[in-house]
Amino acid sequence: MSPAAVGVGPAESGLRLRRGRGRMKAAGTAVSGPELAAGDGGLCPKLTPQSKPKIPEQVMGWLLLAAVTTLAFATRFHRLHEPAHVCWDETHFGKMGSYYINRTFFFDIHPPLGKMLIGLAGYLSGYDGTFPFQKPGDKYKHHNYIGMRGLCAFLGSWLIPFAYLTVLELSKSRPAALLTAALFTFDTGCLTLSQYILLDPILMFFIMAAMLSMVKYNSCADRPFSVSWWFWLSLTGISLAGALGVKFVGLFIVLHVGLNTVSDLWQLLGDLNLTMVTLGKHLAARILCLIVFPLILYTAIFAVHFLVLNKSGPGDGFFSSAFQSRLLGNNLHNASIPEHLAYGSVITVKNLRMASGYLHSHCHLYPEGVGARQQQVTAYQHKDYNNLWIVKKHDVNTDPLDPSFPVEFVKHGDIIRLEHKETSRNLHSHQHEAPMTRKHYQVTGYGVNGTGDSNDFWRIEVMNRKSENRIKVLRSQIRLIHLATGCVLGSSGKTLPKWGWEQLEVTCTPYLKETPNSVWNVEDHINPKLPNINLDVLKPSFMEILLESHMVMIRGNSGLKPKENEVTSKPWHWPINYQIIWWLNLGSIGLYLLLGSLTTVSMQRGIQLTAEVKGLCQVLLRGGGQVLLGWLLHYFPFFMMGRVLYFHHYFPAMLFSSMLTGILWDTILRFFASYLSPFPLANWVHIFGISLLILGIAYSFYLFHPLSYGMIGPLAQDPQSPMAGLKWLETWEF
Repeated sequence: MSPAAVGVGPAESGLRLRRGRGRMKAAGTAVSGPELAAGDGGLCPKLTPQSKPKIPEQVMGWLLLAAVTTLAFATRFHRLHEPAHVCWDETHFGKMGSYYINRTFFFDIHPPLGKMLIGLAGYLSGYDGTFPFQKPGDKYKHHNYIGMRGLCAFLGSWLIPFAYLTVLELSKSRPAALLTAALFTFDTGCLTLSQYILLDPILMFFIMAAMLSMVKYNSCADRPFSVSWWFWLSLTGISLAGALGVKFVGLFIVLHVGLNTVSDLWQLLGDLNLTMVTLGKHLAARILCLIVFPLILYTAIFAVHFLVLNKSGPGDGFFSSAFQSRLLGNNLHNASIPEHLAYGSVITVKNLRMASGYLHSHCHLYPEGVGARQQQVTAYQHKDYNNLWIVKKHDVNTDPLDPSFPVEFVKHGDIIRLEHKETSRNLHSHQHEAPMTRKHYQVTGYGVNGTGDSNDFWRIEVMNRKSENRIKVLRSQIRLIHLATGCVLGSSGKTLPKWGWEQLEVTCTPYLKETPNSVWNVEDHINPKLPNINLDVLKPSFMEILLESHMVMIRGNSGLKPKENEVTSKPWHWPINYQIIWWLNLGSIGLYLLLGSLTTVSMQRGIQLTAEVKGLCQVLLRGGGQVLLGWLLHYFPFFMMGRVLYFHHYFPAMLFSSMLTGILWDTILRFFASYLSPFPLANWVHIFGISLLILGIAYSFYLFHPLSYGMIGPLAQDPQSPMAGLKWLETWEF
C-alpha cells in the first residue's frame, strides 16, 4: 500500500502512475480536460505552464505548515504549569527521571529511552532529582518540573505537523492534511497526554516520525539511492529504534514498516527492467537501514542505561545476583567469597522469579489446618539471617568444616540436605497440600538439630552447566528436586496471610517444567576452608545483562494485573467514549471499509470511471489503506494481551484513525464536487464541507477543553466546576 496520485488524467494525456507508487510524470505538454492539481486543495481547470503560480503555491504550503505547527505548540504549552502537583502516572515516570539524575538503578516494564529523555530534560532544566514523587496530589513547590513536562509537550506538539505532512504525502491534498491536523490539534485526550510527564507523547512522536519517514521514502521510489531516498530510509530506521526504545508496543510500527518494505521489494522483483544486482542493492539498503541500524541504536540505548544507572537502588531485587554485583553500594559489589559450593558452606539461595526473594524460614509454625503443623518455609525479599542455610550430605551428619575432613565440592546430581542455620531444621516436603497453591506440595522445616527423615533429601541440578559440574556462586542456575516425591522446589509468588507475615509462598510443584519460579542461584557463600575470589570476575557480560533485562521486562509486563477498584479499559470499550472526534473516527472506519469494498469491486469489474474519479479511488485505496493498516496493527493486538490495559494504550491507534478520517472525508467531498462539476458552485461543495468539519471539531474542543485545562477549581460534580454539564452520557467518568 503506497501513496497514490490524485487526478490521473486520460491515457492520451501522457500522465501515468509508476508501479502504483503515486508519482506523476509528464510525458507531454498538451493535456486536455480538467485535472486535479496535486496539493492545490480543490478541483480546478488545468493552468497553462505560463500561469502556474509555483512560488506562491510553495509559499502557501510553508505558511500553512507553520500555522499548523504554531497552533500545535500553543495548545500543548498553554497552562503547562497547571496543576502544580503530581498528576496520575507522573508518580512513576517523574520518579524514574529522578533516578537517572541520581544514577540509581530501578526497574520498569518498558525499555529505557523515554525515561532517559525525561531525566535528561529535568537535568538540563535545573531539576536536582530530589522530589520524591510519592503519590498524585503532592505539591511540587520549589522543584522545577516544567522541564520534564516541557519535553513531553514539545514532542507531543510535533504529532500535528507530522500528521499533516503524512496525509499530504498520501493524498496530495492540503484540505485532507488540514482536516487531519484539526483532528489531532483539537483532541483533548491527545492534548492531555502531551502535557504531563508520561511516556505516551514520546512513544507517539517516534511512531508518527516513522510513519512520515516511511511515506516520504516511498515517494522517492523513482529516485532510488538518491540523497533524499537514503535520508528518509535512514530516518525511518532511527524512528523505529526510538519507538521500540520507549515501549514494546513500538513493535507495531516496526511491523507496519516491515510489511510496507516486503510489499515494496515484491513490486521491485516484478520490475523486469531491474537487474539482480540492483535488486540486491535494494535489499541490502533496507536490511542496513531498517534492521541493522535500528538494532545498533536500540542496543546503544541500553548501553547508556546501564552505564548511567550504576548505583544500587530499588530495582536490584528484580534481577539476578550476578546482575546486582555490578551495582555500586550493593552488598555483592566487589565482595570476596568462595567461588564453588562445598559441603559445610553457609549460603543464601535466591529465586530467579522476578522479585520473588530468598529461601527463608523462621521459628513460626504453619497454623492449624494448613498442611502439617511444622515450621514455615517462605520466600523473603530482604536480606535476613533467617535466609541462611547449611549445605550437608544427605546421609552424613558429621561436621564438614572439621579440619580433618577434606574439602568436597557439591556437584550436579548430588543428593543434599539443607539445614536452616538459625533453627537447625531441614528443608522438607511431603504430600500435604501447599497453603495457597492447589496441587502443589507443602514445604516446611522439619527435624531436630539436623536430624529428620528421608523427606529432607533433595537432588541438585545445574540447568546452565557446560562442562563443569560444580556449583558456582551467582552464575549457576540450580533446581532442587525432592527425592521422595519428585517435585521441584519453587516460589509461587503468592503472598501468604498474616500468619505467614505476608511473605511469599514456597511450594514443591509436581510439574517439572523449567520456569523462573523453580530455578535458584546461590548468592551469599561462607566457607572458611575455601579461598575467596572477588566477585568482579563473575560479573555478567553486556549481552548477558541485556538479555536478562529483557526477560525481566517481559515477565513484568505479562504479570501486570488490575488493582482493586482500578479503572481499566478493554479493547472493545474504545473508542466509543466521550468526544465527537472519536465518534467521527469510529464512523469513518466503518464507512471507509464500505466505500473501499465498493471501489475495489467497481475497478475489478471494469466499470468506466472518469480520470478524476480513478485518481480519487487510488488515494482512497492506497493512501487510506496505508493508514488503515496502521490502525489495525495498533489496535487489534490488544485483544490478545493478557495484561491489564488502560485507556492510554489505544492512543497510537487513534492517530491512524484520525489520519484515515482526514483522507476519507476529503475524498468523499471531492467525489461530490466531481459529479457536480457542471454546476457553477461545484468547487464550493468540497471547500464548504471541509470547513464545516474543521469548525465542528474546533467547536467540540471549545466545549470540552476544560477536560484538558480544567485541572483547577471545583471537581466535575460541583455545579461551579468548568466541567459541569459536559457529561452527556451517564457512563462517562470525569
